[in-house]
Amino acid sequence: MAPPPEDPVHPAPPPASEAAPGVTRAGPLRRLYDWVLHWAHTRYGAPALAVVSFCESSFFPIPPDPLLIALGIGRPRRAVWYGVLCTIASVAGGLLGYWIGAGLFELFGERILALYGVEEKFTELSADFAEAGFIAVAVAALTPIPYKVFTIAAGAAHLSLPVFIGASLLGRGVRFIAEGWLVGRFGAPIRVFIDRWFPWIAWGLATVGVAGFLAVRLLLDES
Repeated sequence: MAPPPEDPVHPAPPPASEAAPGVTRAGPLRRLYDWVLHWAHTRYGAPALAVVSFCESSFFPIPPDPLLIALGIGRPRRAVWYGVLCTIASVAGGLLGYWIGAGLFELFGERILALYGVEEKFTELSADFAEAGFIAVAVAALTPIPYKVFTIAAGAAHLSLPVFIGASLLGRGVRFIAEGWLVGRFGAPIRVFIDRWFPWIAWGLATVGVAGFLAVRLLLDES
């Protein structure tokens, strides 16, 4: 997938003074967040975005959104392409999470879930996948819910792989490509809007999507 032509010189802005949601100002998570964001100022920004997106879908704690936004602000004409790259890499990483859940759960999956403190909810989550797997994965892929937990749960529950991939592409694509488009269209000022409001917008879209899905299902059941 070839990127668009280079923009005129638009150096990426310095890292935002505010941390990403869930990342404190001090401590290892904040240092890891700053390390991720510093790649926006190097020639390896796009490969770093792909690697972070891939790893975040199964075990890495820092989401790719801050790096995607910083890269898009630095090169607005490439912003949507960064969103597409982020989506593809994230879904590929989701397949790794699926594989961990399906075949390596006791070896790796349990440790990842323990790291995020969700072991107790995992059994209930896996049981629900038989009926609501597509919705669960799509909502997790779109919203701030840890997507990695759902990729592992989907594998452990043996959710249909095409269903998993479709739901992941839908949720991740809407999230990352929308962020790329907003950054490419509005530039640096949109950073504050995305930081403050995008999680709420994502939840709104997810709610509308789930409601629509349930409405269609109800109509089909009655027909």
